[in-house]
Amino acid sequence: MNLPPNTTASDSSDATDSSGTFSAGPPHVSGPPVPPPPVATPPPAEPASLPSSVPKPPPAPPRATLPPVNPAPASQPEPRQPEPRQPLPASTPRTKASARVAKVAPTTQPVVAEPVAVETPPTIPPQSRWRTEVQPEARDDTQADEEGELAPVKRSVPAWLVSMVFHLVVLLVLALLTTPVGEGIGSIVLEFGEANESENFELESVNIQSSDSMLDSTSDLDSEMVVDTDIQSLMDTMEMPTETLEMVQVENGIGSASELVKPMFGGRSGASKSALLAAYGGTEQTVTAVERGLQWLAKNQERSGSWSMAGPYSDAAPFSENRCAATAMAMLAFQGDGNTHLQGPYSKNVERGLRTLLKGQRRDGFLATEVRGDDQQAYGHAQATIALCELFAMTEDSALRGPAQAAVDYCVNAQSAAGGWRYRPRLDSDLSVTGWYVMALTSAHAAGLEVPSSTLQMANTYLDSVQSNAGSWYSYQPNRPGSYAMTAEGLLCRQYLGWPHDEEALELGIGDLIEGGMLDPNNPNVYYWYYATQTIHHYGGQPWRKWNSVMRTELPRLQIKRGAEAGSWSPQADEWGRRAGRLYVTCLSIYCLEVYYRHLPLYDQQGK
Repeated sequence: MNLPPNTTASDSSDATDSSGTFSAGPPHVSGPPVPPPPVATPPPAEPASLPSSVPKPPPAPPRATLPPVNPAPASQPEPRQPEPRQPLPASTPRTKASARVAKVAPTTQPVVAEPVAVETPPTIPPQSRWRTEVQPEARDDTQADEEGELAPVKRSVPAWLVSMVFHLVVLLVLALLTTPVGEGIGSIVLEFGEANESENFELESVNIQSSDSMLDSTSDLDSEMVVDTDIQSLMDTMEMPTETLEMVQVENGIGSASELVKPMFGGRSGASKSALLAAYGGTEQTVTAVERGLQWLAKNQERSGSWSMAGPYSDAAPFSENRCAATAMAMLAFQGDGNTHLQGPYSKNVERGLRTLLKGQRRDGFLATEVRGDDQQAYGHAQATIALCELFAMTEDSALRGPAQAAVDYCVNAQSAAGGWRYRPRLDSDLSVTGWYVMALTSAHAAGLEVPSSTLQMANTYLDSVQSNAGSWYSYQPNRPGSYAMTAEGLLCRQYLGWPHDEEALELGIGDLIEGGMLDPNNPNVYYWYYATQTIHHYGGQPWRKWNSVMRTELPRLQIKRGAEAGSWSPQADEWGRRAGRLYVTCLSIYCLEVYYRHLPLYDQQGK
């Protein structure tokens, strides 16, 4: 046995005392020191005289026990045989001296190491210095030999291999968790175990399928077939609906007319404009009158970009000022002819007006912040909201979405409990203000902005409260006499809110407008003409042809052709122009002459 440096071995005649019990430490031996055995001479093997009843001990774990040391002293001719040891009682704890060589006692005399016998009593498992051993199950010698051969391999497994296997498992688990249900990986089977030289470690089953593959495995993808088909004969055999699509009123507040509202601004320029002019009776005179009116508006725009109701016009009577409403009305006249802040011959005018409107918008979306009087504010905000929504719908300029939606939200919040709008938010209603707000929400809906269906349904409820004659006649407020102007405005709101063309009340109301309220140039009422022109144009047919035959002639004739106000219409003779002024009358007259293409008709040529 090789001892550590600076360590002296000592010899003892026996490992037991006179009583036959095990000695925990090496006894002191008197007499002269005995030199240790030569290092080159290996110690003798375990004596063969051990009792046959003692079972063969298993291989000793590293550093737990040491091989037996039986040095033969030079003074003795023969080595002494150790006596068989008696098993210790179960209650007697084993000491560290039974598992290792005794330490050298710190004495001045040399100490000879006592030979230690390795014992493995069958009833007491060996104790370890580092861990508590669990009694192993009985195994045969072949299994023990195999484990002994694999132990060096297990200890030699590098740490990077263990880390790689661990991270591989984690990645596979994450892949399974992030794969959508029903898509991607179909099934994966992994087999983990101890590899043998005679077997290959591989995945037994890996089945990956993609949900994008919709073709059957039996289909032939390489083959192509060309089939000659007569398209006309195929269309002839198809069953077509016997009736054309109709507008049906919907209870949630907006009818199927909303599907027709979407492209309501698509005919204002180009070939569409020319086609609509020809289809609905526009003339060269109407086009010229519109252009003259736009030139007058462009000339009277203020340096700030806004327009004025009172203005520096040649009218002697003072008019109420409302720059928000005046700016919005002028912009609507330009926009109705295809001009926006991005394109058109009057794009600069529209852009300057737009900047003025946005400059005055409040955080809650209200636009008429610089206007005095509740009535003027209500009209101004509604008309400015229409202008913003139309510009956003025509250009899809993302910079306008936020301001336009905020203005629409204010309209929604200002609705009264009765379902309409008036001068002060949520307090009262009248049909005149309600008509402008319904047009604002309709324009917002056409632009793709958010409009609650409940708001439109409540507007329908208010119209029910001001109608008479089964819905063919309307008044300014409930329980008040009706008028042609309010009837035209009420019927236009009904059309945009979903009344079908064959609604009996609509037909009766249109008949009353034509028979009793035909446009009369000797009694101008441009407010009424504005609503009646739109309502009858959407209805179409013979009523529209009769109305248009007068309107397209008389309105251009009433326009001023010479002087400082050339291109405008005089407010003095008009029923409402005496209160609102020249710009107000001019803008409404331009709207009437743009009706052919300003809004696409809600019903087709057959009235469906």
